[in-house]
Amino acid sequence: LKQGNITLVRDALRERMYLRQNAPHLVHDKTFLIPCGDLWEWLFYGIGLKLYDLLATGDCFGRSRLISGSRANEMAPAIRSERLRRAVLYHDGQFDDARLLINMAQTADEQGACLINYMTVSEITKDEFGFVRGVVAADGESDQSYEIEARSVVNAAGPFCDDVRQIDDHDCKPMVAASQGVHLVLTKEFFPGDTAMIVPKTSDGRVIFIVPWHDHAIVGTTDTAIPHAVAEPSPKPEEIQFLLDTASGYLTRVPSMDDVLSVFTGIRPLVKGDKSSRTASLSRDHVIRVASSKLITITGGKWTTVRKMAEDCVDKVLSVGELLPSRCQTKNLLIHGAADPEDFGPSETASAIYGADRQRIETFQQQNAELNARIHESLDIYQWQVVWAVRHEMARSVEDVLARRT
Repeated sequence: LKQGNITLVRDALRERMYLRQNAPHLVHDKTFLIPCGDLWEWLFYGIGLKLYDLLATGDCFGRSRLISGSRANEMAPAIRSERLRRAVLYHDGQFDDARLLINMAQTADEQGACLINYMTVSEITKDEFGFVRGVVAADGESDQSYEIEARSVVNAAGPFCDDVRQIDDHDCKPMVAASQGVHLVLTKEFFPGDTAMIVPKTSDGRVIFIVPWHDHAIVGTTDTAIPHAVAEPSPKPEEIQFLLDTASGYLTRVPSMDDVLSVFTGIRPLVKGDKSSRTASLSRDHVIRVASSKLITITGGKWTTVRKMAEDCVDKVLSVGELLPSRCQTKNLLIHGAADPEDFGPSETASAIYGADRQRIETFQQQNAELNARIHESLDIYQWQVVWAVRHEMARSVEDVLARRT
């Protein structure tokens, strides 16, 4: 919004409404506080978020409002009182990203898609005119190769999309500016309650937030340009220290390196084109490009707008592949597991995130009582979830379960 990208903000607000409507078992309203030191800052963010509300007219999330320091302290007692002379309260969506991804894959399967994991594309095949006609892919478990023909091929490899484009054309110029984000996990004692905090502008212009999450608190995120994407990104010490230092300026209980339970790192595939070298100023919008070979690449964007990205991409596929067009169905397509949270009991239980699958899971738990123990006393993950992920969610390894199914 601050960059003036009204279209992206409007699309994101509309898409978060679709997300909540289509996956109510995973998406919910989360209250955020913006601490404000002076009257000008208070009014600046208050007016900005009223514009946010205006663009979100008609959705199912709460509306922003200006609140006093004392009221803000009641809502977020972990924030230092001198930081909360005033505050702006606003609402946004929060969802379990690992579970939403799995449920989206299950929805695709139900709609007729063929899902394959641990399959690597090694070659893009072409016809006599140089147009893409399929791929050669290798099964990572059996090492067997397959040649797969297709009317159209989409490169949706996120931060690795340039690697795929170079398989198609060795001389293509990179289109992704990779940016690394780091998050710290702390115990809930550092940030009790259910209200999150966001600081829109820190000492170097980046955003930082502290969000309650699965009975812990997440501190994030950095925004650091990196030369290229790697499969297992690792945090830089200065990124961790930046988050600790910034959080320490706001929290009554100051976290140290020893208090960090874990760190997780992700890569954003930001699209080049902005003259600025700072990734924080690059657009979060998505881009679709069609190569001379008719390979379609989609990259950029963000989680909230994933449905709109897919709609735009499939529209391009229909055009480039000369396929029979049809109306997009996903605006009102319920995601696998969709159910009103009130329909399936307490949300505190581990099975709540499975939504409409909960009844099947509870039957499974009753039949396998020996699997009802946690895998570790400090993790809210149960043995039955591991078995369920293997049997029903294509999990192939321990890492699949821990990093991608929970």
